[in-house]
Amino acid sequence: MTIATILNQKGRAVFKAEPDTTLMDAVKLLRDNGVGAILIAKEDTLCGILSERDIVRALSHHGGSALLRPASEFMTSDVMSCSEEETIASVMSRMTTGRFRHMPVLNGDKIAGLVSIGDVVKFRIEETEREAEDMRAYIAAG
Repeated sequence: MTIATILNQKGRAVFKAEPDTTLMDAVKLLRDNGVGAILIAKEDTLCGILSERDIVRALSHHGGSALLRPASEFMTSDVMSCSEEETIASVMSRMTTGRFRHMPVLNGDKIAGLVSIGDVVKFRIEETEREAEDMRAYIAAG
């Protein structure tokens, strides 16, 4: 199964903000939408990703004044991304190895979606359960 499978089922909506959005407004976007990361983008071109971890680091280094500064100052700009054609297993491995929880999905240089480690693990478990059920059915039929 590919990342397109996840996006087709969960949807392709992505929460994003412009680079000059204040960290406070980015925090509100995370809170209001119940997400752990947003993309920082100019239109549909990815500039970076801002996660809860990035916000904690910003506050620990700069205190409350960080909330008035642009989110782009605190985002992760060297973002690992994937394409819709990549396998779920490959993306799960990259996320685990890199120790990050959100990966933008790009179609060329345009944003196509966002997957979380939770999305990837859920689909991988479902795939494993289907394979096990198929194996049981094959053995029972034999």
